[in-house]
Amino acid sequence: MATVTARVLPPYRRRGHGTALYENGLAHARVLGARAVETCVLAVDEDGLRFAAARGFVETERHALDGEGDVWVDLRPAAL
Repeated sequence: MATVTARVLPPYRRRGHGTALYENGLAHARVLGARAVETCVLAVDEDGLRFAAARGFVETERHALDGEGDVWVDLRPAAL
């Protein structure tokens, strides 16, 4: 299993950078034979949740890390 974290900082959003990162990353994952792709977004990150939903991701779980108060949302695309 490989983990990749990509984030576009607010001043650079809505310029296609996130879409390019996502599409290239997904294409590379397919070449490598990935059978699943998931993401984890802070529940308060409305932009991140909206970005994922626009690309077909659906929520699978919400959780907080041990000893922390932040709530994370696990998401998985409906289809790879």
